[in-house]
Amino acid sequence: MSHCRRLGLGFQKLQTLSFLSSFSASKSPPPIVVGISHSAGRGVFATRRIDAGELIHTAEPIVSHPSLYSLYDVCYCCLRKLSKQNANSNALRFCSKQCENQSNNFFEVEKKADWSRFHKYCRIQGLKYPLLVKRLASKVISGVFSPGVLDILQPEMLSVEKISLVSILRVLNSLGKRLLFYDLLVLTEEWYTGVLSRIRINSFRVEYPGGSYDDLISSAAASVEGEAAAGNAVYMLPSLYNHDCDPNVNIIWVENVDAKLKALREIQAGEELRICYIDASMDYEARQTVLLEGFGFRCKCLRCMSKD
Repeated sequence: MSHCRRLGLGFQKLQTLSFLSSFSASKSPPPIVVGISHSAGRGVFATRRIDAGELIHTAEPIVSHPSLYSLYDVCYCCLRKLSKQNANSNALRFCSKQCENQSNNFFEVEKKADWSRFHKYCRIQGLKYPLLVKRLASKVISGVFSPGVLDILQPEMLSVEKISLVSILRVLNSLGKRLLFYDLLVLTEEWYTGVLSRIRINSFRVEYPGGSYDDLISSAAASVEGEAAAGNAVYMLPSLYNHDCDPNVNIIWVENVDAKLKALREIQAGEELRICYIDASMDYEARQTVLLEGFGFRCKCLRCMSKD
């Protein structure tokens, strides 16, 4: 997400960037371009009028991982909810042959090590971002991505407290001897910190709309566990959307990890598209605190300027 970048460049001519690899197949390109906003660095802008409720585009994740609570209840690839006969079996599963084939490379790497100690550490410490690092490292080792695949995304300036999360590197490195992390120089402290600093502020919680009574009960149980999401994911283009406490775009997940961005109201050509990074129902003080502590910036959108 590009909310922290304050380039002071003013508005420049919009230039289209190629993010076709992050889109699901479509008949026509989305009605948007990436450019420079007045105050928030990179942003996403409309190239034509977009109607309220219109699906702007769908994006596939660069990297995703189920939450530890949902590990055996969703597809290990696309995070789709598994049917009851396939779920809760304490075995990692896929929803289809397509997902299984798509995961072959990184899953073969992951299966070379026992991750139970790693998962236990993350659960005890309440960590979710190292799970995405684990998946990304496996994709790099399998040749799916280069080590710098996330470099285009805005990093967070990690504080001393947040850098302490690098202690998880010891757990990963203890497995690394078997996964060739050392030989490929993937899991260096510099690489880990750089990836973590981008994942922390560019990842999305993947949450599906509540459906059946069982879904609501499961969601409530997961909330008690501290992680109600199906998982977390990092996307390329959605990460370039800036924040607004009164957004004109919403990001939703319907049945799998593919993110759908829909217009909340009519958007004019040239207007910036913005999403809300947090719960927009919070009051002004709460929003400012969460955005500052979680994303490193003070929001100056029109809603916050009026202290609504």
